Amino acid sequence: MLQNKLAGVGVALITPFVDGRVDYKALARMIDYVIEGGVDYIVALGTTAETPTLYMPERAVIAMYITDHIRGRVPLVIGCGGNSTSEVLDQLREFDLRGADAILSVTPYYNKPSQEGLYQHFRTVAEHSPLPVILYNIPGRSGVNMTAETTLRCARDFDNIIGIKEASGNIAQIQEIIDRRPEGFLVLSGDDGMTLDIMQRGGNGVISVAANAFPKKFMQCVNFAKEGNFARAEEEYCQLDEAVKALFKEGNPTGVKCALSVMGKIGPDMRLPLIPGSESLREEFAALIARYDLK
Repeated sequence: MLQNKLAGVGVALITPFVDGRVDYKALARMIDYVIEGGVDYIVALGTTAETPTLYMPERAVIAMYITDHIRGRVPLVIGCGGNSTSEVLDQLREFDLRGADAILSVTPYYNKPSQEGLYQHFRTVAEHSPLPVILYNIPGRSGVNMTAETTLRCARDFDNIIGIKEASGNIAQIQEIIDRRPEGFLVLSGDDGMTLDIMQRGGNGVISVAANAFPKKFMQCVNFAKEGNFARAEEEYCQLDEAVKALFKEGNPTGVKCALSVMGKIGPDMRLPLIPGSESLREEFAALIARYDLK
């Protein structure tokens, strides 16, 4: 069952750049690094991938490259979202999705649709998607919150909507989805720091930023949580807590790219309007990585 494969940790993969261009050699290293670190699956072309700065042809090539380099080692989820429903349908037609297992589709941003508008948007996406759909609610970036009722309505009405990445930070809303969801519907944290709390409440895992930089350590925490050993999971997470908080001090993916650059995995380059992490953040990561042995 696909939902079982997409429980645990999906890594929201970064896009490395060099001199303004996609650094495919570094991208290949990142794919190998997170797979060797034990992540359950990879999510391409999400927020952490700087997808808004990628041209549509670049997105299509990146999706194909990631698919080819994974070579079936782990499942793959590809981001297909936007604030124009017709543009999302264009992505579904133009991307080569044959090697992917599902798509992740964000709530339309900036234009702030109503709850009925959100439902109609995802109805249209579900009806046209050749793959199962994971919803993505992130009101801090999109400007609109998809309520528990709208999420549950989508989950009940469309068999190929199989889960949600919930990044509202509203634990009561997330709990309502967990309590009232149809059987098999995934509830995934969109916030690394809330992962263990959501799993303890019955959620299924996380689509993680931190797993880019610290996959082995992060997987240790979540694997204990999967076993129901939350005391040990919390104990392990204590060694990551400071570093995870530092990842978001200057925004995402600025922080995680800064950490990976300090670790020598990628260069620090980003595309405007995002800029590399500050020297003080680099120094903080160097100290935290050494103190907690996070390499």
